[in-house]
Amino acid sequence: MFEICIDPEKLSGLSWLTCYITTPKHLNLFYSVGTVLLLLLITAPTALLFGFGGAVMARSKILLIKIVGNAYISIVRGVPDIAFFLFFVIAIDQLLEWTRHKILCPEWSEPIRQGNDFVVCTAAKLPLSSSPQWIHEVYGFLLAVFTFAIVFGAFAANVLYGAMRAVPKAQIETAVSFGMTERKVFHRILIPQMWIFALPGLGNLWMILIKATPLLFLLGVEDVVYWARELGGTKTAKFTSYPHGDWRVWYFLGLLIFYLAFTRVSELIIDNLMKNLSRGSATLGGDLQRYVGR
Repeated sequence: MFEICIDPEKLSGLSWLTCYITTPKHLNLFYSVGTVLLLLLITAPTALLFGFGGAVMARSKILLIKIVGNAYISIVRGVPDIAFFLFFVIAIDQLLEWTRHKILCPEWSEPIRQGNDFVVCTAAKLPLSSSPQWIHEVYGFLLAVFTFAIVFGAFAANVLYGAMRAVPKAQIETAVSFGMTERKVFHRILIPQMWIFALPGLGNLWMILIKATPLLFLLGVEDVVYWARELGGTKTAKFTSYPHGDWRVWYFLGLLIFYLAFTRVSELIIDNLMKNLSRGSATLGGDLQRYVGR
């Protein structure tokens, strides 16, 4: 905090605004932007791994594996995202605590389920009540990341499965005729070729993932939506040094601009990546590039 901010009542205009947006709570708002970016940085590749695994399982020749892969894609895609998010966070949390309870507290004789309550011994709690606050925040964040990855991994699996089927069969048949094994065809022909077909769908999924980050607010993670609502609400002089009216519309307008700018930058990157992948490929984009280059 700046020296001029010691007595907010004597401030006005730009100096008041400067001190206002540099309060500790506003710094939490800025840190929460990093939380959103970190979520995307971790979730995107994790969801892609889940998606790739689901797509491979869905096209497996082993019936049981194929059923599991298709069930994962169909079930997750068929359940509303918000219901799945809330269910998974609670279910995973209780599963971990139940497992720890059985291992750490074998002498416990009371039932874990007591009406609507889920009761485990103190040592089995995750995180422990004695843990510092940052441990609780990291734990909640990791649960959210895993849930996001599971949900969006199912959508990615559907995209990748379709992309694998879109690879021209003539290329695969040619590779087989040259004596390549099924594994080599998969790694050297199918996987490299599928990305050009998968990128449009994965790009749309990335945009949806960006728009879904406010769901962190519902999962108990203090993200930009939480702080925008918290800071934008009416504040009186009794509770804060910087009293103001209901400014939520301005805070959420700032969020609107932030997300629009983020998605626009993402569109430019995806378009550039699509152009590079299309070069020399047997797609409409590749044909147009060859035509322009003549």
